[in-house]
Amino acid sequence: MTARLFSLLGLAALACQTGYNNAYDAEYKRLEQQQAAQQAAESAAHSEASRYAAVVYFQTGSAVLDEAATRQLNWFVGKMGPYPQATFDVQGFADSTGSEATNQTLSNQRAQAVSQYLQSQGIQGSRIYAAAFSTSSPAASNTTAQGRRDNRRVEITVR
Repeated sequence: MTARLFSLLGLAALACQTGYNNAYDAEYKRLEQQQAAQQAAESAAHSEASRYAAVVYFQTGSAVLDEAATRQLNWFVGKMGPYPQATFDVQGFADSTGSEATNQTLSNQRAQAVSQYLQSQGIQGSRIYAAAFSTSSPAASNTTAQGRRDNRRVEITVR
């Protein structure tokens, strides 16, 4: 009788362990599917947000945002509203007027001005990666006034 009781207890313990393993496996699969769905949604949102970018331009020797710049930034902030996880590259540039040291400082001031404005509009600073590139990546030739204007800019893109 005792041997039979131990055998039944062993079967019961095995059944409990198997039930536990089955429940664990089912929960693990459910969590994996949930994570895959979340990653797919985040990827789709990133792809959608990446469609938007903004460029703001500056006067010679200035890092002050003018009315056109704030209008462009407000448009961008509005487009980013549905994407609260998006992060941004804010890249400042300068034209070839002035020394390299001055242009590096100025392109950094421009990037910081845009970053601060985005933050003032509710975008968390931890989502913004500001960098200064001085004259290293001109958008146009510096030989014309229009080209220099195009190079005095900050570009905002989704990372």
